Amino acid sequence: MDVVKRLVVRGRVQGVGYRYSMLAQASRMGIRGWVRNRRDGTVEATIAGSAAAIDQMIAWAQQGPPGSKVTEVAVEDTEGSFQGFEILPSA
Repeated sequence: MDVVKRLVVRGRVQGVGYRYSMLAQASRMGIRGWVRNRRDGTVEATIAGSAAAIDQMIAWAQQGPPGSKVTEVAVEDTEGSFQGFEILPSA
């Protein structure tokens, strides 16, 4: 059974390749869902996968790619069914 989580990542996370790095990481880990920038400067993602993969992705999100400076990752349970992982337009 898949675990589905919503993440809101705060800090210097826009303009540093965060979304594209998360896409690459999700692809390597078999995680499905999406990621997008938000107008408030945060990055939002919904991720679905095994509990172990989700835990690893959350740990990655807390570090982010080189150039980012993550100050907080808020995590909450959510629902959804996804085929792959994609970058959505900003919201």
